Amino acid sequence: MITLRPSDLARGHGLSTQAVRNYERDGFIPPAERTPSGYRIYTEVHAAALRAYLALVAAYGHARAGRIMNELHDGALDAALDLIDRGHHQLIRDRETLDAVRKAIGHLTAETDTGRAPGPTARSVGEVAHYLGVTRATLRKWETAGILTPRRDPATGYRVYRAPDIRDAELAHLLRRGGYGLSHIATVVEQIRTAGGTGALATALAEWRRKLVTQGVMMLDAAGMLGHYLRITDVLPDGAGRSASAPPPQSVE
Repeated sequence: MITLRPSDLARGHGLSTQAVRNYERDGFIPPAERTPSGYRIYTEVHAAALRAYLALVAAYGHARAGRIMNELHDGALDAALDLIDRGHHQLIRDRETLDAVRKAIGHLTAETDTGRAPGPTARSVGEVAHYLGVTRATLRKWETAGILTPRRDPATGYRVYRAPDIRDAELAHLLRRGGYGLSHIATVVEQIRTAGGTGALATALAEWRRKLVTQGVMMLDAAGMLGHYLRITDVLPDGAGRSASAPPPQSVE
């Protein structure tokens, strides 16, 4: 078995030796064996684990990547796969939201608030928060930033979100997930509210689509790296991880 010094493993992945030690300490790669004098000895298993972790970071972020590797090293394969599945589900949700907004872009400037009494499409702040999966405090923060401008019910004083307000909230939610700051989102929403103001939205959506495509490809890369690591550590159930078209291993008589 090929052995590697900490410096070899670090150099091969553009990291510092201390970073590799930290990843071992945090459970992102398995513990290293030690020489009689106390020096760490890494192997191709550690290199595969490190490649898998770094690929997961690129695809899912540091927090989720670390949790995935921790679950694997704790023997909780199902829990690790659940974290990965949830990441894919979020990507699907983002794609669906993006597609919905892109389809609606031609109608955004035509949508105006009629100012009539709340109809069936009017929602309370709690209903909008639940619909988007955010907190009420988040909606109030967006309102303070000028992104949302819900009116108040004259009788109760409560915020009332009509169709244009809900649209603005959906767009804010999407763009926040794309990494845009509140000031930028406020500018986009304000342009949408004015005639011919969809240009900024089109640019933002094109950039967000590029990010989603990049993330999807990174997820594919991470899946390959992680699958390789699982196979060489022999933690997969019998029959898992084998290509359906590949012949079964031949018995030796």
